[in-house]
Amino acid sequence: MDNSENKNIMGAVPVPKLMLKMGIPMILSMILQAVYNIVDSAFVSNIPSNGESALNALTLSFPLQMLMVAISIGTGVGANALISKSLGESNKEKASKTAGNALFSAMVIFIIFLLFGIFGVRFYISTQTTNTLIFDMAADYLRICCVFSIGIVFFSIYEKLLQSTGHSLYSTIAQIAGAITNIILDPILIFGLIGLPEMGVRGAAYATVIGQCISFLLALLFHLKVNKNISNGIKYIKPSAKIIRQIYTIGLPAIISQALMSVMTYGLNIILGTISEAIVTAYGLYYKIQQFILFAAFGLRDAITPIISFSHGMKSKSRIHDGIKFGLLYTFIIMLTGTAVVEIFAVPFSNVFGLSGYTQSLCISAMRIISISFVFAGANIAFQGIFQALEGGIESLIVSVCRQIIFVLPVAWIFAQIVKSTSGSSWLVWISFLIAEILSAVISILLLIRVNKKLKVILN
Repeated sequence: MDNSENKNIMGAVPVPKLMLKMGIPMILSMILQAVYNIVDSAFVSNIPSNGESALNALTLSFPLQMLMVAISIGTGVGANALISKSLGESNKEKASKTAGNALFSAMVIFIIFLLFGIFGVRFYISTQTTNTLIFDMAADYLRICCVFSIGIVFFSIYEKLLQSTGHSLYSTIAQIAGAITNIILDPILIFGLIGLPEMGVRGAAYATVIGQCISFLLALLFHLKVNKNISNGIKYIKPSAKIIRQIYTIGLPAIISQALMSVMTYGLNIILGTISEAIVTAYGLYYKIQQFILFAAFGLRDAITPIISFSHGMKSKSRIHDGIKFGLLYTFIIMLTGTAVVEIFAVPFSNVFGLSGYTQSLCISAMRIISISFVFAGANIAFQGIFQALEGGIESLIVSVCRQIIFVLPVAWIFAQIVKSTSGSSWLVWISFLIAEILSAVISILLLIRVNKKLKVILN
């Protein structure tokens, strides 16, 4: 596909149709990312002797895994928006240098997490638990995920390179292949099937990283085959301080935004741990279930960002307006559907895992209460994508900080104190999420008005 064909896709196809064409594969891709996070939990929770402890171990490991993904995807988001805008300006050379510098950044990211996997894992886990069994399982699981993080780091970059040129279907195929690999290997490695040794949580970790490497290798092949608008070669990977700065001017808020999910989860693990281990396990499981819904919104956001960014490069106010309008509309439909699904199937979802009756009831309560906030959460996620496309990285960051730190952790801590002194009131903690998302949605609207006043790109 040459540059003129790319323009026909990104610059000429009606925005509602283009958003569906790009968004549906991206939504599927993000949902499959959620599969990685839940499949391991589904299998390890059914380990005969220590299933619930193993599930707790994965919950404690999860914030660091999220941080790894946040940094990788955030780098890809920055490259995605910059490449899309460069191609909208017919600047193929800059698009190629941006892709190369994103790959250089990925090498650095992998080395950092490799070193953390070797030297930092045990200290990190020790800050969340004193239970020796859970500590050992969490440390084993997380060390493997960090040392072999090359798959998730580089797949996150190549996924965004494919999406930036309208080839999101290929990134979804790569994601599907990795997810299927993970699902097949999980029971084999965890329970020691077909003659292999039983590895427990370590088997879950190996299944995850092997699946991620399969996704990375396929995405690399697809990039080389179909991304003709991006030139490849060592000269493009040579680091450029200017381009790396531009990537992270856009991508750093996205990194911080997703990293705040790690901070929020880590903080809540500590807050909820003051109540009981059961509520920590219930929250960790709920969080992975709700990712199927929230990650769908993230997938659509990843279509909103390049479409609006390309239109911004074209200086097309009408397409920017349509990108915002239909992005918010489609997100609302997805999240409303997600709310209904979680409310209706809360009990069957919880039955998949080998939980005790008390832990299961806590998980069902979390699903039933927090899902009410999905519509507001979806709007906030869409607004973040809009801000990133319109050079509003700071605005995107403000929304993230509000919805994941300022309006949730202090409120959750206050409610946790009430729960500890009031028997049977654990549901109060879950209200924190609804409060945070509603207040953040109001702030998002005010920030969009500010961005429009600055750029005058939405209304004439």
